[in-house]
Amino acid sequence: LYKKQRKLKKMLLFQQNLSLTEHKPTRPDSLSVAAAAVGAEPQGLWTSQGDAEVKLRMGESGMAAEAPLTIHQMFTSAVERFGGFTALSWKDGEQMKTMNYEEYYQTCRTAAKSFLKLGLQRYHGVGILGFNSVEWFISDIGAILAGGFAVGIYTTNSPEACQYVAENCKANIIVVENHKQLQKILQVEDKLPHLKAIIQYKDALKEKRPNLYSWAEFMELGRDEPDAPLDAIIASQKPNQCCTLIYTSGTTGQPKGVMLSHDNLTWTALSTSRHVHLTEATQAQEAVVSYLPLSHIAAQMVDIWVCMKVGGVTHFAQPDALKGSLVNTLKEVRPTAFMGVPRVWEKMQEKMKSVGAKSSTVRRKVAAWAKDVGLQTNLTKMNQCCVMPETHRQSPLVFKKVRKALGLERCNKCFTGAAPITKDTLEFFLSLNIPLYELFGMSESSGPHTISVPEAFKLTSCGKEIPGCKTKLLNPDEEGNGEICLWGRHVFMGYLNMPDKTEEALDAEGWLRSGDLGKHDHNGFLFITGRIKELIITAGGENIPPVPIEDAVKEHVPLISNAMLIGDKRKFLSMLLTIKCQVNSESGAPEDELTPEVVELCRKLGSTATRVSEICGGRDRAVHGAIQDGINRVNDKATSNAQRIQKWIVLDKDFSIVGGELGEFN
Repeated sequence: LYKKQRKLKKMLLFQQNLSLTEHKPTRPDSLSVAAAAVGAEPQGLWTSQGDAEVKLRMGESGMAAEAPLTIHQMFTSAVERFGGFTALSWKDGEQMKTMNYEEYYQTCRTAAKSFLKLGLQRYHGVGILGFNSVEWFISDIGAILAGGFAVGIYTTNSPEACQYVAENCKANIIVVENHKQLQKILQVEDKLPHLKAIIQYKDALKEKRPNLYSWAEFMELGRDEPDAPLDAIIASQKPNQCCTLIYTSGTTGQPKGVMLSHDNLTWTALSTSRHVHLTEATQAQEAVVSYLPLSHIAAQMVDIWVCMKVGGVTHFAQPDALKGSLVNTLKEVRPTAFMGVPRVWEKMQEKMKSVGAKSSTVRRKVAAWAKDVGLQTNLTKMNQCCVMPETHRQSPLVFKKVRKALGLERCNKCFTGAAPITKDTLEFFLSLNIPLYELFGMSESSGPHTISVPEAFKLTSCGKEIPGCKTKLLNPDEEGNGEICLWGRHVFMGYLNMPDKTEEALDAEGWLRSGDLGKHDHNGFLFITGRIKELIITAGGENIPPVPIEDAVKEHVPLISNAMLIGDKRKFLSMLLTIKCQVNSESGAPEDELTPEVVELCRKLGSTATRVSEICGGRDRAVHGAIQDGINRVNDKATSNAQRIQKWIVLDKDFSIVGGELGEFN
């Protein structure tokens, strides 16, 4: 009965929410920040309509009570304070080019006027398909200023996937990087009734077509257009209206368009910058490198919005950043803050281990001693006070050399997120006095929800909430593990045109259900323990979270790249394993050759293997025995017999995105 009453209450609240947004009064031409905060009429906390407004999750004091801002208001504030400071930096051939905040703002206005001249309608999308660039940022902000939606599209999308996104957001305009991406849109152009123009921002156009523009031609369209129409649209925008769509990767069903409001972005940028202690440009300018896909909110939040909030400079990496050129860019830019997904940190770790393996015996011993001292010192400090020592002042010479080799000598804020990272990688960098600060969040929370910081740091924890946000754990078990639910002004508006999916994501009070399992320790640190949908329910009815077991295997058997636990509706647990191998720099496909680190491990085990094919299927007894020993150690710590791994096999190929075993992070 209680469940039925709760469901009925939720349905009534959701219907009320929809009616409030559907029958809203006519919007005035302009709305002050104060008026936006108060609101003339009540609105619901969520919606699935692109042109609707929502009630902001305002607090009575602190960060949650900060005045709401539109993107334009935050941008003009940045121009007033940091107008002459460099905002964007990039390489054109061998020449370094820059754009300051005043130029950045005026260029975005010109782009907005060009979009309007091409026929961009209010609440329609501008799709952006390409690698990070100045033009990407300008298209994004220009679309927002012009009253449209900024819509990043995955560069790996098929033509059909591009069609779905463009159709779903009613895209009037699509901005593509090059001829390759252009072809995807041209293949589905006749199936996009709302599309009015395509713009290519890199390379010369290979063909002339109606409504196809080069970047120069596009910018020229708005150059001499009057300001009044654009200013009227800007004046009519409110912080509680949608301005950006982030499409989930669609691993379960069609991608969902996550609607983010002006306030979602501007408030989250403010809270995040305060939480991680970023300095404003007038004191000391922050510098970041933009290389992670901008179709994800993590990259947008760091590279565009947080940087804008503090007057930082964003430097654009080369398109082959993740294929090897990133370290060169880091050395040139020397960022003050750096966000890396786990695979980026793992690649750095593998490279350093490979270089170390080729060093002289004396150098290896000195490095090993220094790392051991560094790890124990930092772990002791962390366990005693939950804080990290200052990384620059206490770094021995060997650590400073490592930082310089990575381009991180100025960087005292190294973050990791978007996917789980192994304890081995965290400890490796901690031993070099490079603590990696984990964060937790999702597209639906505008990016971050919790972030580790030097004064609140615990290994394997995602830290504590950014100011103004709250966490609750739904239905915790006897160990304190429950579904992580989020509250704050970073929580999204809803999924575009998907009221049912929106209702599933939010509970009756408006808390965002993450689908992640987690627990708090006695100091309030959040630890992610798995995904609800990933829970394995054995034939005996035991619920088993696979992630801790998979991570433990990778920790005890360092030559393992991926571990996948299997056991749903089965009598016992089995595991699929892959070995760390070389990756094709062009395609990203795994190759047969082992990494230098694994070759060295094999030698220590008495194996002569240099290829995966020499190990898989139990062909190498020495490696097979080492893996079994590691799994035995994991099984010894199992909380029940049902959580013990009974069978395992090494596959002949590692998991990859191109192979279809892995999806892209959100």
